[in-house]
Amino acid sequence: MIINHPLLGPRDAQEFTYLGDASLINRPDWQATDAQDQFYDYLYLRNNPAGLHRELWFHEIGDRSWLVVTRDTVTHEITKVEMASDVAKEPGRNQ
Repeated sequence: MIINHPLLGPRDAQEFTYLGDASLINRPDWQATDAQDQFYDYLYLRNNPAGLHRELWFHEIGDRSWLVVTRDTVTHEITKVEMASDVAKEPGRNQ
């Protein structure tokens, strides 16, 4: 599988480490009254969708950047690759 890195161009997926659902960018607020429940959900509960899914990938054998890859989990077709830092800064995203 080839991941088209936004800065470095096409790279083999073997250069990357898959780190799970991209929603992990949205860490819970540790000061919330229900922080313990929020962190339990954040750490242990995951969806396993068939179809389009946004995933976190780490360019371990490269520039060590974090990417958000939108990939079809059935066909493995990649439709979008973004820098995770840009996704985290999107308006309306929880800080």
